Amino acid sequence: MGQQHQPQLRRARLIASVAATVLSLACGTNYVYSAWAPQFAEKLKLSATQSNLIGQFGNLGMYSLGVPVGIFVDRRGPRPFVLVGAFLLAAGYFPLHIAYDRASGSVPVLCFFSFLTGLGSCMAFAAAVKTSALNWPSHRGTATAFPLAAFGLSAFFFSFLGALLFPGDPSAFLRLLSVGTFLLTFVGFFFLRVYPHHNYHAVSNNEARRSSSLSTHLRPPYGQASPRGALSPEEAGTSTTGTITTNVASPPILSDPQPPPNCASSSNKNVDNDIEEDAVDETSSLMSSTASEPVENVVASSVDTDRSHRIDIRGWKLLRSQSFWLLFTIMAILSGVGLMTINNIGNDVNALWKHYDNSVTEDFLVHRQQMHVSILSICSFLGRLLSGVGSDFLVRSLHASRIWCLFVASVVFLIAQVCALNIENPRLLGFVSGLSGLGYGFLFGVFPSLVTEAFGIRGLSQNWGFMTLAPVISSNTFNLLYGQVLDAHSVFDPSGERSCHDGLECYRVAYWATLIACTVGIAFTLWTVQHEQIELARERRKANGED
Repeated sequence: MGQQHQPQLRRARLIASVAATVLSLACGTNYVYSAWAPQFAEKLKLSATQSNLIGQFGNLGMYSLGVPVGIFVDRRGPRPFVLVGAFLLAAGYFPLHIAYDRASGSVPVLCFFSFLTGLGSCMAFAAAVKTSALNWPSHRGTATAFPLAAFGLSAFFFSFLGALLFPGDPSAFLRLLSVGTFLLTFVGFFFLRVYPHHNYHAVSNNEARRSSSLSTHLRPPYGQASPRGALSPEEAGTSTTGTITTNVASPPILSDPQPPPNCASSSNKNVDNDIEEDAVDETSSLMSSTASEPVENVVASSVDTDRSHRIDIRGWKLLRSQSFWLLFTIMAILSGVGLMTINNIGNDVNALWKHYDNSVTEDFLVHRQQMHVSILSICSFLGRLLSGVGSDFLVRSLHASRIWCLFVASVVFLIAQVCALNIENPRLLGFVSGLSGLGYGFLFGVFPSLVTEAFGIRGLSQNWGFMTLAPVISSNTFNLLYGQVLDAHSVFDPSGERSCHDGLECYRVAYWATLIACTVGIAFTLWTVQHEQIELARERRKANGED
């Protein structure tokens, strides 16, 4: 494609980014669970532990199958999984809506449908993040921050719509979730595409391997300034590994991809057709046009400007990496802490308000639950956006590690737990929900970029899938602990519904556990910063030795 069509390609990538952001808005609805779970549990006569179990299966669907979903997204491209995700979201939420209307349902069956909502979210969201990372390789932190932020804003979006359109009606709200999540992902599918950069073209596996083997001899140390004009490769698949090569003595030469034999090569072809042609197979290797140059020229001009493109760690190799286990541990600790509050903020609201003012109505409690879900969601959105963009600033301007964003998340979570252990006035509960959302946003806003830089872009989806197994373990532990603590303080009302009127004591023990976990998380974060510095220093010494 000629240089004159770059504005159209940029516009197409922007449209794809908007689509990724919009469909991500449908993928974070597991975090709106607290807005309808207490009423759902009351109507179906469920205990707090059973209610937490249903919510936990939603988290299980979101995180437990991240590895196979990631592998398929890497191999098949992101788009098909958006459609599958759309149908799974509808298939999960609509039966929950029916169960509420009928006031009956088997807990295992309800857990299964909750699992479907999480799995649908996982598939669509993995596709959105992968597309954003591929379309904007030079601004990956910022590009992925928008779908990540929309994911965090999802709970607020649907909670606000529910309060506006169906105030105090959990049945209608569940119907809104089933229809709304399906439509957002289904419509987003038609605009979500990967557009490679104009100086790349799809090459065969043999060419990719040859270029990769040649380029390894001239790799600069990680962190070394790269020549102006050097470009980085992106690929969506896992079938090949290649390294971009550019002539550093002059700006990169822009050449059009070769059209298929059956395509006319007229100079006045429609721009839309150009863009359509450039949206090549999302699982092919993307290489610079200089790959067709003579071998000696390729070797002489080989420059790798991004560590994420010259490493490819996945599978068993990933599991043998100390960096992986450090990041996995941090993810497990902090996500578990955040998910306990996210899934139970509605129970916090009920416990504090019923102790503070026993005359509060059910509609008032529903409104307060939705308000705190909205606070959580907005703060999560801000945290994701700030950590994604801020981590790019740390790396580019301050030459610091992105991992410091995890340290910020750990400290914010620690403050949130201290607030939860001391706030007895329900009017101040916003500090707990706000800080929890902010910490959770900081955590997830920067983590995809950390995974990419540590283990490579080529296996991003499957490596991210491994990383998202971490919340499965920790969130199960913390949520079930919260449910057991709340059940231990709950009594049956004359109406047959379970409730706790002990205020802060209804759940305080659970927050002591998360406070200790946050302290451990801070220690692991500092350890990871030190480990990264040691690893980078080792890489630089190795590179200097090869030179």
